Amino acid sequence: MPPLRVAVVDAAQSVVLETLRDAHGRGFIEPRLIGDRHAIEGLCNDLGWTPEPDWIVPASSDAEAAATAVGLVRTGRAELIMKGEIHTDALMHALLDKDHGLRLPGQRVSHLFVAEVPTYPKLLGITDAAINIAPDLNAKAEILQNAIAVFHLLGIETPKVALLSALETINPAIISTVDAACLTLMARRGQITGALVDGPLALDNAISRRAADEKRIVSQVAGDADILLVPELVSGNILAKELEYLAGAIAAGIALGLAAPVVLSSRADPLPARLASLALAVLLHHWTPDARPKASPPDVSLQSAPQPERACCPLPA
Repeated sequence: MPPLRVAVVDAAQSVVLETLRDAHGRGFIEPRLIGDRHAIEGLCNDLGWTPEPDWIVPASSDAEAAATAVGLVRTGRAELIMKGEIHTDALMHALLDKDHGLRLPGQRVSHLFVAEVPTYPKLLGITDAAINIAPDLNAKAEILQNAIAVFHLLGIETPKVALLSALETINPAIISTVDAACLTLMARRGQITGALVDGPLALDNAISRRAADEKRIVSQVAGDADILLVPELVSGNILAKELEYLAGAIAAGIALGLAAPVVLSSRADPLPARLASLALAVLLHHWTPDARPKASPPDVSLQSAPQPERACCPLPA
């Protein structure tokens, strides 16, 4: 696959530049380093890396850097966006701008972690742990469909989706159990496609066949999940970071539902996670048709990230 141009928003951070140096050395990206030219050049010198002069794109503020990255994608001068030192809310503001952003009509914006966990036999998806704060039933269905599409591109024909809650039975007092039951039925009726979907399942039942057997859970998904749909952002964020910091996972994080893949890393993420995120973004671009906006997307609220649902899904007509 040819290398892709990645617009790096506020690139003046050592680990960001080190990631880009390694990714460029592996031949799958060509960076566009947006931000303070002198700071970027100084950090590159410290790393012993000399980027091409036209790879550095000056910007004097976070807002300018984010708008520049979006503009590079909209005009075909970059294929990917990567978050650098910029705060997520400033980047999301530019991505979701109703006139100049990367929103696509009818598409929900969501986030997916694809994690390699040493204690789990295959890749594990976690969604949504970074953008949608408290999604309702319809929002969860859209978030789930985004994640299923990524796993299809990764070669998993029928991913198994576990709908997480605190327990595996339905309790009307715990809304995530009710949502999980509805989503399971929606999948059976064809409203969610391309996956085996089951829930509610507690985390142990979702990833441990022994735990599922002990609780006598009869399920094609239990103990063998590919994707975990979390009840809301807080629990998902805790789960992803717990796996990374306590279980040694490498978690590639990417924003979906936009006109280009967006690597939405935490500023504390280590190099392997950033490199994996970039690699995933490159694969998604190569496997999906050009989706650059041809017209302005529908009007949306411009809230800071993590995003309320009205900023991630088009408002009804």
